[in-house]
Amino acid sequence: MRPGQWTSDGVTVRVRCARVVVCIVLLCQAHEALEDASPSKKALTLRRAYLGLDKCNACVGTSICKKLFKNHIRFDWWMFPEQAVPSDDRQSFLGNLTDDLQSWRPVLLSFLSSPHQHNLSDLFICRSAGKQGPCSIEAVLTATPRFQRWKRSHLLLPHMVQGLAPPLLRCPSQRLLDRLVRRYAEVADVGSLQMKHFTEKDKLRLLYTLTVSQHPLVLQMFPGAEGWPFPRYHGACGRLMVWTSSRPLSALYGASMEQRADAVYQLIQLSQGLDSNSLGFRLYYTQLGEDMFGLLEDGRLIISDASTIGVIDLVQGFPPDRPSPSGPDEDIFACLGQGTSPCSQPPPCRSVRPSQSFTMLCRHLLPKLLSVREAQAGHEIGTDAGRLPSNVTLLLRVCADPSQPDWRILWAVQALKDTLKPLRPCSQDYSYRFPECRYNQGY
Repeated sequence: MRPGQWTSDGVTVRVRCARVVVCIVLLCQAHEALEDASPSKKALTLRRAYLGLDKCNACVGTSICKKLFKNHIRFDWWMFPEQAVPSDDRQSFLGNLTDDLQSWRPVLLSFLSSPHQHNLSDLFICRSAGKQGPCSIEAVLTATPRFQRWKRSHLLLPHMVQGLAPPLLRCPSQRLLDRLVRRYAEVADVGSLQMKHFTEKDKLRLLYTLTVSQHPLVLQMFPGAEGWPFPRYHGACGRLMVWTSSRPLSALYGASMEQRADAVYQLIQLSQGLDSNSLGFRLYYTQLGEDMFGLLEDGRLIISDASTIGVIDLVQGFPPDRPSPSGPDEDIFACLGQGTSPCSQPPPCRSVRPSQSFTMLCRHLLPKLLSVREAQAGHEIGTDAGRLPSNVTLLLRVCADPSQPDWRILWAVQALKDTLKPLRPCSQDYSYRFPECRYNQGY
């Protein structure tokens, strides 16, 4: 006897109808689930393409992808990828990051270059291989003689980076390259100066990042946690990088004299620390602009853009000057990060003067924070009125003059720093040195 036959025909019919209804409901729910899953799959595809994961391993890395796809890092477009199309020229933007889903902190998200520039670069790579349309970027780059040298070596040697454009590699020493490999955070095993644990994709990512933008590598080599004036590097996903955000230095242009005096003092102190430190590396500016620096919430000033920082190893000295770019090292990597600018070699390492960074500061940035009129008013009214001391104008003129000898420029910079020190504010807005500044004049 089958189930339901012991009852009347009416009851059997009702049982069967109930089963049919349940099946219909389940089918409807499954259909709705499929409809809900379809947009998520589309959103995932859009996100992967936006990050440049489809172009890896011609990318930075994947160390922070997990946080992104778990929505532990959020920014406007990421949460609603199907509702808006991001601008092709938008290279960086603000977002928020969490480690515990309870507290969020601001971060800056940035591509190695603008998405539009990335497209031009990818097209250039394909054309270098004789391809007129889209191609496998990774296949073209891994076939180059330079990458084949990288592939065969367990050490990153100076001749392997010869001819590359980034200022970081202008004067490469073995000690500097060892530090680069040892601090590279986009591999599973960080800390070894040998590349035995690097896969081919790891080596390609490192070479590609070096070529397009040195900024994330400088943040890893000289981390803020060790006292260096750079933001914290959180990681990368595809061609997108994440690090601690900061306010632009230009926000102080209309601020009080005390705030601007503190910023100039920090700029000088920061530059002196880059020039002379316990590691024996001289970090110097090759270009300088106001958007290169930023302010953290505690009032501390940092270098928010390290893409134009050069490094000289004071321990191992200058390497031999590079040959002409017409030599065998002229390859697709040599000019990949220079965009539409002409591919040119930097001047010799020995042409970098000890005063170069300070001359750039005094010529291009400090006059925007220290007004000559305020210095003149300070001579007439006195510094108690919140004016600059009158000798500031002379000191700025000396340190901005490249015809002056190095010792005189460095003397003027130190004198300017000493002049501004008593003008700095001591308040809770500057928590990086408060309340110590109330009890110790050294702060």
